[in-house]
Amino acid sequence: HEREHDREISELAAKHSEEMEKLRAELQEEQRHLLDELQQQMAATHRAEHEQAQLQSQTLHSLELEALRLTLNNMHTSQLELTQSNLRKEKETALMELREMLNDKRAQEVAILQSRHQLEWEKIKEQCLKEKEDL
Repeated sequence: HEREHDREISELAAKHSEEMEKLRAELQEEQRHLLDELQQQMAATHRAEHEQAQLQSQTLHSLELEALRLTLNNMHTSQLELTQSNLRKEKETALMELREMLNDKRAQEVAILQSRHQLEWEKIKEQCLKEKEDL
């Protein structure tokens, strides 16, 4: 009776040992499976974060380029306005100088014409006096 009891205990211990090994193997397999799954999730999360960071970097780069383009455009517009203003001033100055030059030339021509007129007047006057004397 005692031997049978020992044998049953032995069998139960062996069965228990076998089941424990089986459970350990299943647990290790499940742990390995969960670890693989976790690694895949971490890799996917890392890829998604990396893509998000790249997208943000590209967006930031695009915004910086647009800001630079707008700044350059504003500077170009300001430069054009300044150039137009300078050209307008130069044109006005040139026109004033030309007007003054034309007025001076006209005044000289008027003076010359008046002088000729005066000479012709004097000449006609002398002719008239001479003709009067002759008459």
